[in-house]
Amino acid sequence: MSQQPAVYINLEIYEDGRNLLGVAKVQLPSITYPCVTISGAGMMGNMEVPLYGMVDNMTMSIDFLTTTEEAVRLAAPTKHQLDMRVAEEFWEVETAEVDIWADKFVVICRPKEIAPGTVAPMATADTKGTFAVYYYAAYKNGKQLWEIDKRNMKCVINGVDHMAPVRKALGK
Repeated sequence: MSQQPAVYINLEIYEDGRNLLGVAKVQLPSITYPCVTISGAGMMGNMEVPLYGMVDNMTMSIDFLTTTEEAVRLAAPTKHQLDMRVAEEFWEVETAEVDIWADKFVVICRPKEIAPGTVAPMATADTKGTFAVYYYAAYKNGKQLWEIDKRNMKCVINGVDHMAPVRKALGK
C-alpha cells in the first residue's frame, strides 16, 4: 500500500532521557556539502564539485515561548545530546486510513547563542537558541534515514556510509 505523509502532530525534546522542553519549535540542521571550483585543460570554464561525503557546518535552532529554565540549561557551554521524538500522521492512500509514524531526530550540539527575546505586554518573548551540531541522525518509524558524525567521519545516507572509502584511503 502507498503511504503519504500528512503532518507532524507533536514533538517532545529529551536530554539525558528526560522531557526537556514544553512548548518549542525546532529548525533542524541542513545537510550541506562543501564545494570546490575546478577548471583546467579539457574543461569548458569552471565547474563546481561537491566534496564526496564531506558535510559543511550544521546549525539548528530552538524557539521557546519565553526564557524557560530549559532554555537556560541549554545555554551552558557544554555538549548537549538532544533526542527529538515526533508523531507524524500519514495516510494509507488506497484505504484512506490514517496512522502514525514515530520519527526521531538525534543531535549532539553546543550552544552558539541564546537570545532572550523581547519583553512586551500580552506577547511571547520568542526566546531562541542557536546550536552548532556535530552529530545528526534521523529515523522514520525505526528505520535510520541518515547519520552524520563529523568527529568520526561518517556520512551515512539510506544505509550507505559515503565516508567509508575515504577512511579506508586514509588507513582507518
